[in-house]
Amino acid sequence: MSIPSFGVGTFRLTGQTVIDSVSNALELGYRAIDTAQIYGNEAEVGQAVAQSGVKRADLFLTTKIWTDNYARDKLAPSLRGSLDKLRTDYVDLTLIHWPAPGNGVELHETMTALAEARALGLTRQIGISNFNIALTKEAIAAVGKDQIATNQIELSPYLQNRKLTAFLKEQGITVTSYMTLAYGKVLKDPVLAAIAARHHATVAQVALAWALQLGYAVIPSSTRRENLASNLLARDLALDADDMARIAALEHNGREVDPQGLAPEWD
Repeated sequence: MSIPSFGVGTFRLTGQTVIDSVSNALELGYRAIDTAQIYGNEAEVGQAVAQSGVKRADLFLTTKIWTDNYARDKLAPSLRGSLDKLRTDYVDLTLIHWPAPGNGVELHETMTALAEARALGLTRQIGISNFNIALTKEAIAAVGKDQIATNQIELSPYLQNRKLTAFLKEQGITVTSYMTLAYGKVLKDPVLAAIAARHHATVAQVALAWALQLGYAVIPSSTRRENLASNLLARDLALDADDMARIAALEHNGREVDPQGLAPEWD
């Protein structure tokens, strides 16, 4: 199993905005697109993909199952609905969006249903999102660690999640970083700005390069074509040991996303 290291996210983008963003990304060379049932934009993402002319085999589409659909009798039908909206016969990766502890459906049932959806050919790979160590262990117990392609979690220079990422590395589970720019807060950081200036790069490129060098996949979003193009250049930015050490020192548990009732007890 493999996860593309660089993709485009679509969180909070809807309507023509997400169509334009995905269309621009595909024109610029992005081939991995991340969406979710709860984003309410799968149909628009599907439209942009269909209009792009890019071959389906060249794309990597990710969606996420929403909490309403975690029961065994709902998961696969909901995923088929997502496929209809995305105008495809399969997605490359399907994630459980949030652990949602106490929502009335046991995690074992949800993970087993997700594995069954894979067996049906609805998704090529499966994984989890926003899971802590304890819940990741439960997911592993349900389907096996080799079946879990990634844990997509909030990560930024301000929230480095070292305990969880170390555990995932031990298990051979890829880390996908979302909110890598901390809702844009890192763009004003003087330490990152100094590193960016030394490399003749942007702060966003530095933050993304930091995540990439740690072995994480990234899925930054943007509504601006120039930012989408600029972000891609992070792949060519090599930070040195001093840069990485200075970024490591920025950690302050700066979590941006922590929805009550959905989030676990964070490590």
